[in-house]
Amino acid sequence: MSAMAVRARRLVLLLLGVAGTAGLLWLFGSQEPLWVSAGWVSLVPWLWVLDRASSKREVVLAGVAMGCAFNAALFGWFPGALQSYSGAPLAVCWLAFLVLSPFMELQFITFALTRYHLRRTAQESPRAFWRVTLTGALVYVGTEWVSPKLFAVTLGQGFIASESLRQGADIAGTHGLTLVLVIVNTCVLAAGRALMAHGVREGSRRALAPAAVGAALVLACFGYGQFRYRQVAAREAPRQELTVGVVQANITRYEKLAAEMGMYDVVRMVLDTHYRLSAELLQNRKLDLLIWPETVYPTTFGTPKSDAGAEFDAEIREFVSRGQVPLLFGTYDLEQEREYNAAMFLGPGRNGTLERSAYRKTMLFPLTEWVPELIDSKWLREQLPWTGYWKRGPGPQTLALPLGGGRAITVAPLICYESIFPSYVAEEARRGAELIITLSNDSWFSGTPAPKQHLMHAAFRSIETRLPQVRVTNSGISALISPTGEVLAAVPDAHRASLAVTVPLSPPVPTLMVLWGDWLGPTALVLSAVLLLVPSLLARRRARQA
Repeated sequence: MSAMAVRARRLVLLLLGVAGTAGLLWLFGSQEPLWVSAGWVSLVPWLWVLDRASSKREVVLAGVAMGCAFNAALFGWFPGALQSYSGAPLAVCWLAFLVLSPFMELQFITFALTRYHLRRTAQESPRAFWRVTLTGALVYVGTEWVSPKLFAVTLGQGFIASESLRQGADIAGTHGLTLVLVIVNTCVLAAGRALMAHGVREGSRRALAPAAVGAALVLACFGYGQFRYRQVAAREAPRQELTVGVVQANITRYEKLAAEMGMYDVVRMVLDTHYRLSAELLQNRKLDLLIWPETVYPTTFGTPKSDAGAEFDAEIREFVSRGQVPLLFGTYDLEQEREYNAAMFLGPGRNGTLERSAYRKTMLFPLTEWVPELIDSKWLREQLPWTGYWKRGPGPQTLALPLGGGRAITVAPLICYESIFPSYVAEEARRGAELIITLSNDSWFSGTPAPKQHLMHAAFRSIETRLPQVRVTNSGISALISPTGEVLAAVPDAHRASLAVTVPLSPPVPTLMVLWGDWLGPTALVLSAVLLLVPSLLARRRARQA
């Protein structure tokens, strides 16, 4: 067989392996209970072709191809959403997406190079196998933690569909689930390779150790999950319950509507719709708190930019005063010409006054909401006219919300993108939060898997902190999420509805994620460096002594 034919054959095998893993990951990432088990074998096709690579060039190619396929399988909706937002040609959006994919999924490349290096330098032995397996998994998780990502995606998030498996996230977050998943996949590959290479009798003996370790990890995850689920579910009766009103008006694309109707008429329509949906709730239930979504009031509140803005501000204050129900809503906050995306709280106070407090969003979506000052320029604004001008808030905070009747609640406020950052939410939990409240605007992604994926991130934040969560969006998916990650009530994507949910507030359950934050990523980096460098240094030392 010619050299060209050999290379072509190896390329075909590589693409088949990448396609096999991408397909399994697509099923695993669908968040359907039927496909949860696919996660335990999802990496096997790619690992199989990776171990057949004969050069670093092939290894890097396998990592790059897997990164592109991974992003295309899970985020194939993003180029279309980017085109809708920016107006750029769809082909350009896809090209940018694929070019950036290897950098956003750098863990596939570093894992592949680590595995290639260790398999070539380590001797064939059980001890060497476990060093390769553990080091590779740590490199994968450590790289994933440190490399830039738009959506903080990791393999372990696919376990959200399993009531038991997702509970393990309170130990080391979703990265901890990924670490276990990578190790189990490696064990499955080793067991299968032993059976195929050595026959049933000898192969079974060689496959015993990796198969046993893989099975033990799977059973341990299920066992811990069941234990933790029952422990959290069996907590003592809640010390109080809140009735929270959620309004999802399904009014989107304010900019487009403003171009057609004028901004005044758009704000008028948005507010009138939210007043009407809120009034429907108040007719049937006594609410402790009413919540509207992110940027529902698309101008500055409290510092109006026009007479019309001052009238709208006064109208919202009158609505709260008349209804005597505290309101938390998304708006803009202005201070010394610095504008912030904010969550504004208004509540009935003493002597007819209104209590007011605000939370300013810190974790802004790159370019669309915020441009780092280092690269901000007139030229950049001209090239990317849709870039945002918001400034970053001061960081994780809690809000103490007076609810009337002498009651109050301390909440962990999050605005949209912030819900994908575990350490950010853990810091708010450490500050005494009793409830997570997330305001979001997912309208640019409506009709895609994105709202479901964003809801998944929110559910993991509740698992990691063991706090209930009320999530309110303008177009979906608004939801009440339990401390075990269960969606107890929801308004689907692209629906208009108002919903009253009862939120039980129980004593906090301690978790390692709250205590240490997203600790596994940096720990994995340090441990992988030790496992990679120390044996090499010891070998050199022995060589010099000899």
